Amino acid sequence: MLGPVILAASRSGSLRRAVSAAPVTKPVVDRFIAGESVEETTPVVRSMAARGLEVTLDVLGEDVTDPAEALRARDAYLRLVEALEPLDLGPRAEMSVKLSSFGQALPGGHDLALKNVTAVVEAADAIGTTVTLDMEDHTTVDSTLAIHAEVRRDYPLTGAVVQSYLFRTEDDCRALADAGARVRLVKGAYKEPASVAYQDKADVDKAYIRSLRILMEGAGYPMVGTHDPRIVAIAQDLAYRAGRKPDAYEFQMLYGIREAEQARLAAEGHRVRVYIAYGTDWYGYFMRRLAERPANLAFFLRSVVSRG
Repeated sequence: MLGPVILAASRSGSLRRAVSAAPVTKPVVDRFIAGESVEETTPVVRSMAARGLEVTLDVLGEDVTDPAEALRARDAYLRLVEALEPLDLGPRAEMSVKLSSFGQALPGGHDLALKNVTAVVEAADAIGTTVTLDMEDHTTVDSTLAIHAEVRRDYPLTGAVVQSYLFRTEDDCRALADAGARVRLVKGAYKEPASVAYQDKADVDKAYIRSLRILMEGAGYPMVGTHDPRIVAIAQDLAYRAGRKPDAYEFQMLYGIREAEQARLAAEGHRVRVYIAYGTDWYGYFMRRLAERPANLAFFLRSVVSRG
């Protein structure tokens, strides 16, 4: 029941300032955020690779308010590409981009975000890796999928994200699977109205499995974003029934969550990609992680009490 409250708090400027200033916050944030800079984060990438894990990297930031901020976000990703090149990991280290950080919500933002993300995708392709377009709240879905389709004309490995709590997602999965796209399926981490999204967790889970079946039986490459052991098992069964080998889909999990499960799946021969976020603009991302799982909120509150 606290999830919607926390999601609402993720948009609050006053709470952002209070949480960011609290001495207890940083040690807890460090569980989910790999570092504040690309220099702090690349050793984490090397460590993951050495353990047989793949990564997708997110330079934190969203909802930019002017074109200059959007250019700074673009340039941060270009610096990330430069940092990844000497690691020579190819698609084992890809990137995830929130288009709102590239100016999507500004006047003329669709074209601005397309221009900025295309520059990043081009740079990523030059070092042999890929980019996935993160999905944000429901108001951005049409623009994000249109940008995805446009970018895929020249860079077909560009990935998309869909969220099972939205009513439209099964149809989106059919279209993306028919197009042969790389698709990350997640449950969803934004506060959405009942007019567009399932509100009950059980309904979200059922929709996730329906969407996952569509992706597994389709022509694309499913990326299973989940920490739920039941859904992990269902995904393996659906992949088997669809005739997919372990390299024809992958599991994706967040940095700092269920690390033992990540290692177990990788040891069994599954492709496992860890979503690693870094940067100083961590508040919105951090609050969504608290809202997603009661265990994350409990971890934060225990830290507050122990340091209080």
